[in-house]
Amino acid sequence: MTDTLVALDQGTTSTRAILYDANLTPMASAQEEFAQHYPHSGWVEHDAMDLWKTSRRCLAEVLKDARPAALGLTNQRETTVVWDAETGKPLAPAIVWQDRRTSEVCAKLRAEGFEDEITSRTGLLLDPYFSATKLAWILDQTEGARAAAKSGRVKFGTVDTWLIWNLTEGRVHATDATNACRTMLYNIHEGRWDRTICDRLDIPMEMLPEVRDSSGDFGETTLFGAPLPIRGVAGDQQAATVGQACFTPGMMKSTYGTGCFALLNTGTEPIASQHRLLTTVAYQLNGTPTYALEGSIFVAGAVVQWLRDGLGVIENAADTLAMAQQADPEQQLYLVPAFTGLGAPWWDADARGAIYDPQHRPQ
Repeated sequence: MTDTLVALDQGTTSTRAILYDANLTPMASAQEEFAQHYPHSGWVEHDAMDLWKTSRRCLAEVLKDARPAALGLTNQRETTVVWDAETGKPLAPAIVWQDRRTSEVCAKLRAEGFEDEITSRTGLLLDPYFSATKLAWILDQTEGARAAAKSGRVKFGTVDTWLIWNLTEGRVHATDATNACRTMLYNIHEGRWDRTICDRLDIPMEMLPEVRDSSGDFGETTLFGAPLPIRGVAGDQQAATVGQACFTPGMMKSTYGTGCFALLNTGTEPIASQHRLLTTVAYQLNGTPTYALEGSIFVAGAVVQWLRDGLGVIENAADTLAMAQQADPEQQLYLVPAFTGLGAPWWDADARGAIYDPQHRPQ
């Protein structure tokens, strides 16, 4: 069935693979959840091997009777993986995009006046949400990691890069522009890793992946029988923007998953927000980026998972519908689910979840 395509969606709470026919009708799918780790307040980690193993199992399930023409990959953004290229093993747990452990580092850099430099080069605000300070933290905590990175042995990647590395058995160390632009290390105007930022954070550029088009050649995997080319890569929110066909400037999508993200296509010129939105790459084709403005809410659907796994008040996500329908509409008590800080436009990394009474006093 060489007229089929397979998509791999490696998300924050689960991994999913879907096989599509030539009309983009789903033919087979597989999904698997994996563990979330919260070692301290505001810290969120994954075992990077879980991301890879669930991806491999889901792909194996949908590919057991199929030989697609190509594989496309989308992934949770900003989550940071550092690994040893010789052993293929992570040096530390993957630090998830929601993680706030580097908020003090960001505050220090902001106090030193470095945020304007960050924004002018990357389109982002200085926040622990992005990969840069997560990567610096891992290097600080791992003895010998920087020296090994300079020698080429230690590699960095967002989740797409980590999966591509494993799918190609170490032959390809690459990312696409939509993921690169979320690291806070990528100059979106020049289309390259930014040496000024890397030097400031003491991040060896030798460990950074090659940046390619979103629709490009990312090698091939031979782990599922016949060679399977990897031909498309995009961060999850940018992939949703493409999936919702927001190809014309002015078109916008909003998606509701673990978090909630709105992206507005602004065309081939990056536009600086006056309201603390992010300037980001929506997709890149033939070397030309299309840009977007983005607003981010860090916790949306993750609240449902918290109700299930944290509080134990529901058994599955579907239970929330009946609960919402039975709720008292006169009740003014409400929850602000800022479990991992507030995103746009406040960008308050230290904010946490709170319940408010009718007089707006936090409980």
